[in-house]
Amino acid sequence: MSARATFPAFKGLFRNCRGAAAVEAALCLPVLMVALLGVIDFGRALWAQNALHYSVEEAARCGVVSAASTCSSPSATASFAAGRSGLPVASTVFTATPNSTCGSEAGYQVSASYALPLFTPLFPSITLQAQSCFPT
Repeated sequence: MSARATFPAFKGLFRNCRGAAAVEAALCLPVLMVALLGVIDFGRALWAQNALHYSVEEAARCGVVSAASTCSSPSATASFAAGRSGLPVASTVFTATPNSTCGSEAGYQVSASYALPLFTPLFPSITLQAQSCFPT
């Protein structure tokens, strides 16, 4: 008894090519979407890392140079850094430390630690860190 005689309904199933493109798209589309979101997330992470570095450098310099009320206290310096970052972050992301050690001399240190939420479903978020110290 052959398979064709037993299952006549499946006779033309393996010769029929309708829907092959839909099956290929269903297999390839999730991989391509994850790759696209990964590229977008990588670009966002580079931009956010650059923004954090810029803001901690500006805030450390402001803490030393600015005698005005802009960076008169560590909390004011952290708020200044959050405003300069361009990211939607709170001032609690930044930590300002006056009279810190910058190499061999005293200075003003500002650091940041930010958990960047990602679009890629493989990783929920990554933590970006930046630190700058400006000597007095």
